[in-house]
Amino acid sequence: MGLFSFLSKDKKEDLDKGLEKTKASIFTRISKAVAGKSKVDDEVLDNLEEILVTSDVGVETTVRIVERIQNRVARDKYLGTGELNIILKEEIAGLLLENSIEDQKGFDFPLPSKPYVILVVGVNGVGKTTTIAKLAYQFKKAGKSVLLGAADTFRAAAVDQLKIWAARVDVPIIDQGMGADPASVAYDTVNSGIARNADVVIIDTAGRLHNKINLMNELSKIRKVVQKLIPDAPHEVLLVLDASTGQNAFEQAKQFTAATEVNALCLTKLDGTAKGGVVIGISDQFKIPVKYIGVGEKLEHLQIFNRVEFVDSLFN
Repeated sequence: MGLFSFLSKDKKEDLDKGLEKTKASIFTRISKAVAGKSKVDDEVLDNLEEILVTSDVGVETTVRIVERIQNRVARDKYLGTGELNIILKEEIAGLLLENSIEDQKGFDFPLPSKPYVILVVGVNGVGKTTTIAKLAYQFKKAGKSVLLGAADTFRAAAVDQLKIWAARVDVPIIDQGMGADPASVAYDTVNSGIARNADVVIIDTAGRLHNKINLMNELSKIRKVVQKLIPDAPHEVLLVLDASTGQNAFEQAKQFTAATEVNALCLTKLDGTAKGGVVIGISDQFKIPVKYIGVGEKLEHLQIFNRVEFVDSLFN
C-alpha cells in the first residue's frame, strides 16, 4: 500500500486487483524494453513512448510524460533503468496533479444540494445501467436515500434492467415504460425525489450517438423540465465510458462532451482490460474530472477516482 493511502485496505486491494491486467502488460513490456540496458537513454525513451501509446495513454499525454522524463534525465545526468517504474509513477502523478481539477470526495461526504440530481449519459454497452446500480448502492451504503429514474425509454430492455437493479439494491424507481417521453420521466423522478426528501436522484438516459442533434435536443429538453423544479439541476451530468475500448472511449468522450454539458466521467470495466492507461490520458486531456472508476463486477467495485492512488496502484 502507498505511504499516503487514502483508501481503506479493502478498496486499495480492489483497485490493485482491478488494474492487474494493465499493470502486467506495462511492466512486462517495460522489462523487455530495458533488458540489457543500465541507464535510461534515447532508445529506452523511444520504447517507453511506444509502450504508453499502445497502452492507450494517448499520444498527447504520452509525449508530455516522456518529455518530463527526458528533462529529468538531462537534469540528473544519469538515471538507471531500475528506477524507471518509480520515475514513471512520480512523473505521471505529477502531471495529473497539475490539472486544476480536484479529486472527488467520497460517497459519505455531504452533497451540495438536496436532492442531488445526477443525469447519466453514455452509449449502450458501456456499463451505464450497472454503473447507476453501483452508484445507488454506494450512496445508500453511505446513509443517503436514493431514487432512480428510467428515462432511457428508447429500449424496453433498458427500463427492465434498471428495474431489476433497483430491486436488487432496494431503492425506489420511477418508470413509465418503453416509448414514454424521457423528459416526462425525468420530471416525475425529480418531483418525486423532492416529495420523498431524497438525498440523491439518478436518471438514466438513452445512449445514441448516431444522431447527435436528437441526442442534444433530448438531453436539453430533460435539463429544461428538471430546472422547472430545481433551477441548478442536474448537478452532475455523468458520462460513462468503457475503459476496455481504449481509444474509442476517447472518441466517445470527445463526441459527448461536444454534444452535451458533461461535467463528470466514469471509466468502467478496468478489471477486464490491459488498456487501463486510457484513464491517465482521459484524466489529463479533458477538462472534465474522472469522478468514478469501475474495478470489478460487484456493487462495491465502483470507486471514487483518486489520481495518486490510481498511479500508485499501477506502478507500485
